Amino acid sequence: MSESITTAVPPAPATEAPYRWRWAALFVILAGEVMDLLDAMVTNIAAPEMRADLGGSEAVIQWLGAAYTLSMAVGLITGGRLGDIFGRRRMFLIGAAGFTVGSLLCAVAQSPEMLIGARVIQGLFGSVMLPQGLGMIKEMFPPAEMGRAFGMFGPVMGLSAVGGPILAGWLVTADFWGTSWRMIFFINLPLGVAALVAGLRFLPESRSPRPPRLDLAGVALASVGAFLVIYPLVQGREHDWPVWAFVMLAASVVVFAVFGWFQARRSRAGGDPLIVPSLFRKRAFTGGLFTGMVFFSGMAGFMLAFNLYCQMGLGYSALKAGLAMVPWSGGMILGFGLAQGLQKFGRKLLQGGTLVMTLGVLGVLLTLNLAGMHVSPWQLTPALVVSGVGMGLLMSPFFDIVLAGVEEHETGSASGTLTAVQQLGNAFGVALLGTVFFDLLGDVPTAGSFDQAMKITLWVVAGMLLLTFAVAFLLPKQARENAEAAH
Repeated sequence: MSESITTAVPPAPATEAPYRWRWAALFVILAGEVMDLLDAMVTNIAAPEMRADLGGSEAVIQWLGAAYTLSMAVGLITGGRLGDIFGRRRMFLIGAAGFTVGSLLCAVAQSPEMLIGARVIQGLFGSVMLPQGLGMIKEMFPPAEMGRAFGMFGPVMGLSAVGGPILAGWLVTADFWGTSWRMIFFINLPLGVAALVAGLRFLPESRSPRPPRLDLAGVALASVGAFLVIYPLVQGREHDWPVWAFVMLAASVVVFAVFGWFQARRSRAGGDPLIVPSLFRKRAFTGGLFTGMVFFSGMAGFMLAFNLYCQMGLGYSALKAGLAMVPWSGGMILGFGLAQGLQKFGRKLLQGGTLVMTLGVLGVLLTLNLAGMHVSPWQLTPALVVSGVGMGLLMSPFFDIVLAGVEEHETGSASGTLTAVQQLGNAFGVALLGTVFFDLLGDVPTAGSFDQAMKITLWVVAGMLLLTFAVAFLLPKQARENAEAAH
């Protein structure tokens, strides 16, 4: 799941008539968001069926999620700039078309490698499509309607969070025309085609009056650095942690250091770096990157491990596993709603959400200790609701609080970087906690090993949440508007 953030553009002047088809265009943009939100989570539900059908090792399950989020993270760094340069409507349509083709390739995949490659295509084109929405909305809507337009994202994201796991589980379990898991990708085809047709009709063309230049070398360095982290974490376990795994991890540090040097050099030369170097001298931004990486890693890893435990350990069907996640999603929506009236607490709200979420995760652990391998979704519901509420309370102020610590001219770069780190954290969490989970299962998994693996994974997640609470002290106390209102 990603937030569509790109370089900010000024809203249309109040003296101009607003774009006639702006509300229809908004629904096209939201359709793109729905495709991304659904595809970011469906493989967690369908992964066991995919592996059973196509074969492959346990690492395939990790790559199904990590390939999508890693390619999305890399693409988001520069996706918004493509719209600024070549036109937002054009890049949205190209992204939607590529995402739809990627979905078709996923649906017809005949091997794990083909499926993982198709997931990369989805992630890359999704990163081209998603960032264009914010710029178009700011140009289409007058200031009086801007709040209503952005207010549509909350319900859509909430419904997708609740409905996504259920839809994926139902489609896999229903096995329409013998398609099994393939239907979760086939369903993207009519949605993608509809978005393309409607986009051609309703989306306005827009681009930045001062488009930045692409930093392709920076993109390459960031891509290589991220790959050098994720690949050994996923594949190292299967090869009993050979020397090359640690060499790759060490090399990633060198590559990211070169990336930082290159960005500073490009900035001094008057170019347009992917990340404004001055951001790294701000405690709020670096603290935000670390906070986001730890938090999103823990959440992505937990969701993968929980779904695998439900299906492979407890024997739930795909539909039952999807339904088991509904309390989490519902709690998250409730948390977002509660947070709207608590924004004045700023960082305290974020840290309070972290503690609430930790209690929920420990509640899941307690439930498993009490109920054992006969635990039902209803028994898990209270703890999952609490976890979801905490997640909503934490995520609601996160971006605004981090951005309060950067200068106005750095906001665009900081926003894009934070969104990319969210996706990179998802990939890292799937790689790291997925490896922990599978390592604890052993070569011949048993009911007892599934139980132990899930419990230890929950302890790791709880520890990552407490680390999130601690590093959040690096963040500003208030979001920008609240900080200004206080003076």
